[in-house]
Amino acid sequence: MGCFFSKKSRRKSPDKEPALSDIEEDATNNITATSTDVNATEISTNNTEEAPKQYSWDKRPKVDPKDFMLTGLKDVTVGRSPGKLNGQQFVIQECENCNIYVFDHSATITIDDCVNCRIMLGPVKGSVFFRDCKDIKCVVACQQFRTRDCKKMDVFLCCATQPIIESSTGMKFACYQYYYPDLAFHFKDAGLSIFNNNWSNIHDFTPVSGETNWSLLSEEAAVLDYVPVPDSESEFKSIRILAEASRSIVPLTKGGRRKGSDESCLFVFFAGDYTTANARKLIDEANAKSFVLVQTKEVSMRPEDVHRVFGDSADGLLEFIAKGAVVALELNGDGVVEACRNIANDVFSGTKVFVSENKDSASRDVDNFFNFADMQMGL
Repeated sequence: MGCFFSKKSRRKSPDKEPALSDIEEDATNNITATSTDVNATEISTNNTEEAPKQYSWDKRPKVDPKDFMLTGLKDVTVGRSPGKLNGQQFVIQECENCNIYVFDHSATITIDDCVNCRIMLGPVKGSVFFRDCKDIKCVVACQQFRTRDCKKMDVFLCCATQPIIESSTGMKFACYQYYYPDLAFHFKDAGLSIFNNNWSNIHDFTPVSGETNWSLLSEEAAVLDYVPVPDSESEFKSIRILAEASRSIVPLTKGGRRKGSDESCLFVFFAGDYTTANARKLIDEANAKSFVLVQTKEVSMRPEDVHRVFGDSADGLLEFIAKGAVVALELNGDGVVEACRNIANDVFSGTKVFVSENKDSASRDVDNFFNFADMQMGL
């Protein structure tokens, strides 16, 4: 590998230089003749000199790093409004007793050395990393979630991959429940699916024998009791915020909690113009009948995946997987299979779906699909 100090000098060696007498003689003979030409050339060059080239990046507005940081704040309500980050990185550090709201999508967010803060983060395309934080209550949607050296955190989480805690204690998790007007667009801009949420599948990187470093919040836990809406004097007072499960952008799932029934049903929507709307409609229909949504996934499938997951039903489904990812839901409750088949016939008669045929096969359907999806997503 080359080194700056190893570059050879461009100066010629003395033995290769012409004799000084020759140079002097040529200069004496030509100085009068060339002086006029040189002056003319200089004038011409000055008159025709072009302006320096401008590139696209030269025209970009200057970015102030302070716009992408919150540092050393205490007892205030702060954050960023929609459109202020637009996918940039963001840093929060050394804040105490603050209410922090980020109503925008971002690339990555790190939160360091914060104490007793309430934090709401809009969708994050990459990672959210909490380090050396204590007494934090937060709402987070991201691709990757990680904590290190943290204590006593309550997290309402939507995470596309397996959340990781390291050297952290007193960690409690619940399913993401939140809404503000631009949130659906921010999920799309961040490349996150509302159906891929592994909020309860926590990996403790540093477990301690006989101790539990994390647990799940009560199913009755209400988001706004932990992270309240911005106060009426803040810059965010005009942003409409809702946290009811029925209004949340991300579906409320039971996750790793114990199921209330031995009967579950797999319901799969194939790609189409209204896949997301249809999945939401199904959730509403199921909730009205007191069934529980356990988990959801949105994944792409290949022909061999369809055969492995759906078995004898695969042939009639192959043409639909080429149109895009499928959305699958596990619903739970006594009588759920029959109810889902009725819903499919009555509500989604014109839509291509897969529904478990009976109670005996439903458990296998659920295991086959979600084991495949977890492997596909590297979980």
